[in-house]
Amino acid sequence: MRSCLFLLLVFCSCSLAEAAGKPNLLFIFTDDHATNAMSCYGSKINSTPHLDRIAAEGIRFDHCYCTNSICGPSRAVILTGKYSHKNGFLRNGNRFDGHQVTFPKLLRAAGYQTAMIGKWHLGEHQEPTGFDYSEVLIGQGNYYNPLMLRDPRGTGEREKIQHTGYTTDIITDLALNWLKQDRDPTKPFLLMYQHKAPHREWAPSPAYFDLYEDVEIPEPANLFDDYSGRGTAARTQDMSIEKTMTPRDLKLTPPPYLNAEQLEVWNRAYEPRNQAFREANLEGAALVRWKYQRYIKDYLRCIASVDDNVGRMLHYLEESGQAENTVVIYSSDQGFFLGEHGWFDKRFMYEESYRQPLLIRWPGVVAPGRVSKDLVSNVDFAQTMLEMAGVTPPGDMQGRSLVPLLKGATPADWRKSHYYQYYEFEANQRTPHMVRRHRGVRTDRYKLIHFYNLGEWELYDLQRDPAEMNSVYGDPAYAEVQAKMTAELERLATELQVPDDSGSVPRDPPILQAPLKKRQ
Repeated sequence: MRSCLFLLLVFCSCSLAEAAGKPNLLFIFTDDHATNAMSCYGSKINSTPHLDRIAAEGIRFDHCYCTNSICGPSRAVILTGKYSHKNGFLRNGNRFDGHQVTFPKLLRAAGYQTAMIGKWHLGEHQEPTGFDYSEVLIGQGNYYNPLMLRDPRGTGEREKIQHTGYTTDIITDLALNWLKQDRDPTKPFLLMYQHKAPHREWAPSPAYFDLYEDVEIPEPANLFDDYSGRGTAARTQDMSIEKTMTPRDLKLTPPPYLNAEQLEVWNRAYEPRNQAFREANLEGAALVRWKYQRYIKDYLRCIASVDDNVGRMLHYLEESGQAENTVVIYSSDQGFFLGEHGWFDKRFMYEESYRQPLLIRWPGVVAPGRVSKDLVSNVDFAQTMLEMAGVTPPGDMQGRSLVPLLKGATPADWRKSHYYQYYEFEANQRTPHMVRRHRGVRTDRYKLIHFYNLGEWELYDLQRDPAEMNSVYGDPAYAEVQAKMTAELERLATELQVPDDSGSVPRDPPILQAPLKKRQ
């Protein structure tokens, strides 16, 4: 009832006439896009010219961090402006509570026309609410020939639509069709345009089957990490390129949802390579290196299609005369391991997975080519878009608007630390990727992580050890830093009202609780 009352007050305080002068908001979102695969962030392995254009014409945030590095929870945080423990979506497999206040609902009440197109991924049988139009993938969705749920009037009356083609292209086609044909041009819009790519199993567009084929992608220096500088969690995960990848991941078998024509094209591209691989009979490090090359090339091929389609969207905004009054935001639900530590996937608070891209172009407000080193988070996105639209956020949101930073003025009281918590692990079960529950805090230089059901701590000096290879927790030289970081972790947990769930997962048996190897 309080949520409904708040929405009513927002609607009453902002007339449609007032809303007509507000900027359009285009929120472009991908799944698992690491900053290390964006040339505007200094990628050494690929080029993303259209994403780079957003950065060049706006601002790039170099220290944007997610609150919980997993797909569904990150999306719930963005919608609500609240940490996972407050919005109720702790892990994939939960169902999002669509009755709670979200920033699209507030914008809709304030006169915006709202649309959600692409990947939703917030629980089975839990489709979008708060949108005038939605067309979303069912669950994770397929890379080819996706089945989608369409709600053309925002009434909850949905129909299944079968599409044919490559999903990244299809999602862009649908978004452009909505902008061109279905939206009300008298109202500002919020369009959440969200891709499946580059999520696992990294299936490329046929247009890019041959991209990078004759290129050797540089390996990360720690591809063969032995985890000697960390504890149980790093050693017992199940997300390694060496052991975890499946034949589907490696394109040794085709996706099952291709039609006959698509399968023929797929076989022409991949089968000769696969035959050469089988004949090579690789083992050991050579096999890991082959898997890395197969994985990273397909991942980057998916990024190439995303970048192309972002270019299509930017071109439409220019062509239609809407670019100057449209804020363009690009982000992803979290980062991703691109072979660092020998891994793919995300979940850990280590930098590659914890850090997420954030680019914002706001003509007339954000000076072109700016770079921010301020500590920001996906929990800030909701309040940022609300302030852009002139809408007052509810008091229980836990982020902060980035608008002052966008205007070039960092408030004196801007955060100096960031809280993180990951929940998706159950003892004695085959939880996906087996990453242990943990919480932690990051500052500009240090990071403290507590794997609380293991009773293990890790502390990193990011200035001296940016790859996070050796924990210095327990090192006397860092005793003062360790004490301050521990206190800061507890302060943030108290401020954010984080419940203690350390007793909800039984500790592993002692055999899995081996101490760190002695530091050399």
